[in-house]
Amino acid sequence: MVKRVIWSRKAIADRISILDYWQKRIGSTSYSARLDAEIRRVVKMIAQYPAIGRTLEGRHERFFVISHYLIVYAEKPDRIEILHVWDSRRNPDTLIP
Repeated sequence: MVKRVIWSRKAIADRISILDYWQKRIGSTSYSARLDAEIRRVVKMIAQYPAIGRTLEGRHERFFVISHYLIVYAEKPDRIEILHVWDSRRNPDTLIP
């Protein structure tokens, strides 16, 4: 069963920030568009197969890796909540407060 996906405000802001960064860095939207398409593809896959991601140690959240980015999500009975889109090159202490 495919679950409904809800994006947290933090995850939306994360995604926009990452895509804006690459657009400014490269000076083109082509990479950002491909990365966004890959994020959307993975989120659809998570909605269909929620257990596909690895669990965060000592927590109920799961994550799925795309290149250097983690899609952090929580499975609820009726939905998937996307919590963060996090750059794994950052300090891990900034991921979960």
